[in-house]
Amino acid sequence: MSFPPQFLDELRTRLPVSEVVGRRVTLQRRGREFIGLCPFHSDSKPSMNVVDDKNFYHCFACGAHGDIIKFVMENEGLAFPEAVEKLADMAGLEVPKETPAERERSKQRNTLHDVLEHACNWFEQKLAGPGGAEALDYLRGRGLSAKTIGHFRLGWAPDSRTAMTQSMKAEGIDEALLIEAGLLRKPEGGGDAYDYFRGRIIFPITDRRGRVIAFGGRILGDGQPKYLNSPDTPVFHKGRVLYGLAQAREAARKSEEIIVAEGYMDVIALAQGGFEQAVAPLGTALTEDQIAELWKLANEPIVCFDGDTAGMRAASRAADRALPMLKPGHSLRFVTLPQGQDPDDLISQHGSKAMRDVLDGAVPLSDFIWRQELAAQPVTTPERIADFQTRMRARIREIGERTVQEGYADMVENRIREMRRAGRAESGGFRRGDRRGGFNSSYKTASFAHGHRSTIPAVMANRQQQIVLAALINHPGLIDELGEAVGALSFADPFLDKLRQQIIEIALDDPGLDSDGLISHLTRLGLSDACKGLLSGDTLGHAAFARRNASLDQARAGLTELLARIGKSHLEAQLADAERAVAEEFSEASWNRLASLRSALASLNSSSALEETDMSRS
Repeated sequence: MSFPPQFLDELRTRLPVSEVVGRRVTLQRRGREFIGLCPFHSDSKPSMNVVDDKNFYHCFACGAHGDIIKFVMENEGLAFPEAVEKLADMAGLEVPKETPAERERSKQRNTLHDVLEHACNWFEQKLAGPGGAEALDYLRGRGLSAKTIGHFRLGWAPDSRTAMTQSMKAEGIDEALLIEAGLLRKPEGGGDAYDYFRGRIIFPITDRRGRVIAFGGRILGDGQPKYLNSPDTPVFHKGRVLYGLAQAREAARKSEEIIVAEGYMDVIALAQGGFEQAVAPLGTALTEDQIAELWKLANEPIVCFDGDTAGMRAASRAADRALPMLKPGHSLRFVTLPQGQDPDDLISQHGSKAMRDVLDGAVPLSDFIWRQELAAQPVTTPERIADFQTRMRARIREIGERTVQEGYADMVENRIREMRRAGRAESGGFRRGDRRGGFNSSYKTASFAHGHRSTIPAVMANRQQQIVLAALINHPGLIDELGEAVGALSFADPFLDKLRQQIIEIALDDPGLDSDGLISHLTRLGLSDACKGLLSGDTLGHAAFARRNASLDQARAGLTELLARIGKSHLEAQLADAERAVAEEFSEASWNRLASLRSALASLNSSSALEETDMSRS
């Protein structure tokens, strides 16, 4: 009985050799490999090596060698079909029955590999030819060397509907086969087929053996979509494939590290920068199949997505998908790149050492999900803290493997106890501001543990600082919502900074004040002229949202956006510093600082555009 080659490949992919051999042999890890006593001869010392990422076992004493199918056949005395059926049951796969039609499809898949390889050569030739000059200039402008371009076999698809079609047909390749390979597309309403990739830089996508199975294309210019992948075909399913895997395998094995970047150019930039152990998903969130593939190369792959909102969302989805799959010794780690930067930016601007430093600071999945839930909303009231704890415990229940789940539960409960101790240390309970549903009172001095401050650069116009204070005076209800962020700033003008602190102190001491009440307090402190100046046309003429007649929603949107402009980057820098401090040594002081900074930053993350505001005139 024969089986479709694609099914056998799937079987080998699903079941690591160490898992199959480990059911019969006690294995010990040695770096990326395993060793154990060979079951095929009288072995007195471990002489069998198991190498998962290459899918084989080998005994250096007796020469026994093979894959999971051969091991089961020889170890259990089974015939080939019986061994395959047993392994399929272990992997949860249904054994297909090969029919004449399936044999034909298998032959077609081999033919598709030939067609795709031929297309890859054609794209490479077009990049090197006169028509590829603009694309080549773009790649060189991105800092790619000729060696890197050749290593990844980058190409160019001319901006023509028929260039590839005509070339392939001239060499005797049937149109139906080109459509099956994802190289041509047939209009749904009828008409002639046209080239799928047009006017795009081509990134060949290979399987783990290096065979071309698909392509990705990046458009030159402003067209959409910016990136386009081949459609799924009999040899390509994008949720199972990692870009750059064939090139990364050897480097990953040697370094015992695999880096998961966000896209093609990230992988290529990392490889050229000395990090050849980099791969990327194909325009989708990291899938369960891709995580399983990564674990064959390293126990704790490093997720290194861009430092923007989309990158953070993708990292969060990867964490969500990894949690139920966790098993002893296998997890993910995460790094956060500087805001707005990708690996290419970081390496080109600061060098490979800066990238290495970022990777060395990767945090474990356990810390990442803790921070995820902390960032969901400020934990500034008993109710919010209880909600945070409930969410964390629910996340842990997603873990399927019992011992890993217990380890996570122990960690979370220990941290929750630390939170409670820290809360009790604050005057026997929550801070005064927290009990009133407001912000952390420690912000009235605009300082954190260890003396860290977030200072607006001296070049920041006083007008922006005046507008912040005017908005708070006219809409003191916003102090409760945005006081964390305001308190985290330190204005360059000493008088304005003192006034900022006094406004916050008044709000703490007398919550619920309206605008007139706040002005009355400030007047009693001898600040009547200051209030008049802040509320004059000179200030409010530049910020309609800060005027008294603006709605609370308008004021909130405008002030949030302005605070994000003048202080968010400093808060983020302080937050990164605080996260490192907590990771290095968890203490009440470091935890309080981290929680305060997260609360401050969280109050800015819902920022929207300024309404009726023209800051450029200030």
